[in-house]
Amino acid sequence: MNFKHQACCVALTLIGMIPAAHAELTIAYITNGNTNEGWTLINGGAADAGKKAGVKFIQLAAERGELSKQLAIVEDMITRHVDAIAIAPVDSAGIAPAVNRALAAGIPVVAVDTGITGAKITSYVATDNIKAANVQGNWAVDQLKDGDKVVYVTGDQGQSTGQERKKGFIDALKAKRPNVKIVEVSTTWDQTQAQNGVEAALRSNRDIKLIACAWDGGALGAVAAMKGAGIKPGEIKLAGFDGSPGGLDMMKNGWQQANAAQMLAKIGQTGVETAIAAAKKQKVEARIDTGAFLVLPSNVDKFAKDSGVAQFMKVK
Repeated sequence: MNFKHQACCVALTLIGMIPAAHAELTIAYITNGNTNEGWTLINGGAADAGKKAGVKFIQLAAERGELSKQLAIVEDMITRHVDAIAIAPVDSAGIAPAVNRALAAGIPVVAVDTGITGAKITSYVATDNIKAANVQGNWAVDQLKDGDKVVYVTGDQGQSTGQERKKGFIDALKAKRPNVKIVEVSTTWDQTQAQNGVEAALRSNRDIKLIACAWDGGALGAVAAMKGAGIKPGEIKLAGFDGSPGGLDMMKNGWQQANAAQMLAKIGQTGVETAIAAAKKQKVEARIDTGAFLVLPSNVDKFAKDSGVAQFMKVK
């Protein structure tokens, strides 16, 4: 072998040893179609995380919050061979078949805000809803006497988020006020359903002492119902859940007295960051709690500023 040929072989060997540049990651963020203020913040946090990481970020939503639409989106992402999926499921169990197909194809799946049942997902990033709703329920305990009537406005009971928030609130309330009567208003995260349900509850139960809601959109519906019934701010105490701009505005206006606030932007941000880490084959935690905080009139201004919600509020 002459020197020129030997040098050529060495060069080829060295080139083969040089790792190829890491290809751009493609991360799909599939939200549930909700357009309320809380989801605006969650989705914004997700988009910011994708932009900061410099990945190819695909954000899609299930039109009208339909499971069939979301299933089709997941199947499309599998076909497109994305590197990871972060998803806020429309239906915790209904989305599982498509999620299992994604996992079988080697695509990590991170649930954002709402859990997935029937699939061994890569990670679940959300508020610990039971713990946060326990705080909401314990606050309610201090406002009530045993035997009082409470309206509870649920979220969608087909989703783990709605189930957990209802359980956390009722368990905490009943533990210390076992004889409280709970008038349940069922919704699928629909503000109009909340308003109509609270209106009906107020007509049938003139001695309601407190209304608790699984999300701030429900609290907005409850306020509309109370206004329609001629009830003034503070006459019936109101507890929200989310820490959304609209929820904190209600507190500043005297309508809402407590809020089990989530770190909304952080949920989306951490969800996408976790999906990116999983796409890079890094180890991620199976459950990530993004935290919650009990907001009261005494600390609402500080929370709004620290959480970034203040910029979206109407009442300063």
